[in-house]
Amino acid sequence: MKIFLDTADLNEIRKAVSWGIIDGVTTNPTLFSKQKGFSFEDLAREILNTVDGPVSLEVVSDLAEDMVKEARNLNKLGDNVVVKIPFGKEGLKAVRALSSEGIKTNVTLVFSPSQALLAAKAGATYVSIFLGRLDDISNEAFKVLADSVEIFRNYDFRTEIIAASIRHPMHVVQAALIGTDIATVPFAVLEKMFKHPLTDVGIERFKKDWEQFLQSAKKD
Repeated sequence: MKIFLDTADLNEIRKAVSWGIIDGVTTNPTLFSKQKGFSFEDLAREILNTVDGPVSLEVVSDLAEDMVKEARNLNKLGDNVVVKIPFGKEGLKAVRALSSEGIKTNVTLVFSPSQALLAAKAGATYVSIFLGRLDDISNEAFKVLADSVEIFRNYDFRTEIIAASIRHPMHVVQAALIGTDIATVPFAVLEKMFKHPLTDVGIERFKKDWEQFLQSAKKD
């Protein structure tokens, strides 16, 4: 499973890239709004230049024609741009048009297998299914995800599924067990995936044992 980082924070992106485990980045207008001291275009270019993989940049228009125009401009920012399009009738019209032009798209705010199916039919490169927000309304998030994965396999869709709105490491694990193509995770969740108390205890034990060995070696 590929792991994307869900952030527009350049410092977080640089750290995660340095660890060698990030395959791409997803952003949205809310994430960009939290970053100060940059214009949208300057920050977007910095992210695109930092990440060796797809970077999703989202349109903010409502009508398909305007989404397409905005998407074309976003696509000019870098070779690894993926244009994020909100799900809906206008959104899918835009996705179909952009797909015919070879512009990659990520259909976002998908909450059901039927929506995922329609996005794939429209030619989306990626479909983002929001797990945490489904959990918030007591919906079976992982049934939605699993059903969507199965549908895509049944019909050999080339569209990749992104598990989005990830709240904790078990979301990532469960998505991986289902066979989801990608999980996009916040930086805080990515850091938690590294941690296990037995790993920390083991490292400390090895260090103490090695120090004892060195001390005994000096005495001999």
